Amino acid sequence: MYTYEALPVAEWFRRNRELAGFQNPARALYQTVRELVENSLDATETHGILPTIYIKLTVEDEAKSWVSVYIEDNGIGIPGNEIPNVFGRVFYSSKYKIKQHRGVFGLGLKMVVLYAQNTTNRPVAVRSAKVKSKSIYEYQIMIDTNNNSPIVLYSREYPNKYEWHGTAIKVYLEGNWHNAKKRIEEYLKRTAIIAPYAEIIFKGPDMELWLKRRTTKLPPAPKEGLPHPRSIDVDTFKQMAVENVGKTLLEFLVENFDRVGDSIARAFLEWAGFNPKTKVTALTQEEVAKLVERMRQYDKWMRPSSDWLSPVGPELLEIGTKAILGAEVVFATSRKPESYGGHPFVVEVAVAWGGEIPPSDKPILLRYANKIPLLYDEGADVARKIVDEFNWQNYKIKFPAPLAVIVHLCSTKVPYASAGKEAIAEVVEIEKEIKLGIRDAAKKLRLYLSRKEREMEMLKKYTSLAKYVDEVSYNLSIVSGIDREKLSKSLHELIEKKLGITVEELVKHTLAQESESYLKI
Repeated sequence: MYTYEALPVAEWFRRNRELAGFQNPARALYQTVRELVENSLDATETHGILPTIYIKLTVEDEAKSWVSVYIEDNGIGIPGNEIPNVFGRVFYSSKYKIKQHRGVFGLGLKMVVLYAQNTTNRPVAVRSAKVKSKSIYEYQIMIDTNNNSPIVLYSREYPNKYEWHGTAIKVYLEGNWHNAKKRIEEYLKRTAIIAPYAEIIFKGPDMELWLKRRTTKLPPAPKEGLPHPRSIDVDTFKQMAVENVGKTLLEFLVENFDRVGDSIARAFLEWAGFNPKTKVTALTQEEVAKLVERMRQYDKWMRPSSDWLSPVGPELLEIGTKAILGAEVVFATSRKPESYGGHPFVVEVAVAWGGEIPPSDKPILLRYANKIPLLYDEGADVARKIVDEFNWQNYKIKFPAPLAVIVHLCSTKVPYASAGKEAIAEVVEIEKEIKLGIRDAAKKLRLYLSRKEREMEMLKKYTSLAKYVDEVSYNLSIVSGIDREKLSKSLHELIEKKLGITVEELVKHTLAQESESYLKI
């Protein structure tokens, strides 16, 4: 005899933690740092606050592999009465809006809490205060997985004497610092590339990082928006219809969808074969399915708004890349907003050359999605495929070469290739934009290398001619009686005039040693 029962959502995620990247102690420790840092960045930069993030990782019990992670930010903070739900209820979030987010639905933070209590049975400790709040709130929280509700073990409120604002979190979990160390270091450095306006301080058992703020300029914050008609499915339509009881189809489309005005709504309904005055809740199941299908097929909708996005921009991307990679030169570009399936997106690309970038047989690739560094599953990412197939020889690149490529996709819905959310899937529209972005940046690099190559040739010509100046000026001085130094100066000026550039300019613009060696190959 079979018995059936419903599995609570929190319990389901606890049992399937590997789907969120918590499949082993090393990956779980990396994932914990990543989730907490991303929440801190979202709590600061999107509210116009320059992020300052402090992270301390401590091995608490080496025999049990227990590690504590403490993180503190200067963000907007969390209302005191919301803290239990934010940390103790799965699918409770401030991210259920149509706009670009680092995380998805705030699930990652709850997975940290679930993993921590599942491996150490210890609560998450939280301290938070809103901007200009007169009180600081402290909690110790666990999650009741059967009821998907918070268990508050401790709470208190006390005066905020120093006007501190932000959130501080401490969790105890099973983690492998030795195996996670390199990933965590790489993640933080790559975060500093995409967010050069952030100051990140990390202290670990045998590693300290101080990633300084390189600029005070912040990218524009994404605005909250409405869904595009081509982006919804039947279930979403039904949920929206319930919230619009009494509305006609015309009113429903105009009031609930992005960039849908009265005229385009009427034109669509006529094309789809629906009466504009029909009540949205009066549609049958078959009519709902037909209407949604037609909404996704209609090709005269306006392109989705890009206001919901927050691209980094070429300036910040160049600052971050040059600072962290130590590149000789960086060229970045932001493509114009495009869309796939009703979801707006922007592709940003940077190519970094020379300096401290080690020569390799193919370009070093750094991938990002909504400002999140993607460190795993590189081989499954569409960007890896495009970078490897790109004809670099057309841009004066011969491998091995000191070349790094940065690809950033920002979108209201990132098409990940798997549940691990570490690789971007092959979407035709996105693939096209990545190719064009790499081409745009590579063109700038080609011009730079061509100019440097010409300068190298001119410097060689100058050197080959200048080596005879001393001997010629000496002999001319004997024959003519003119001062040798004066003759030497005149000969140098004659060479510079012939080449059309002064030796000071040549030296100033000459390639760095790495690029010089590369061009001699």
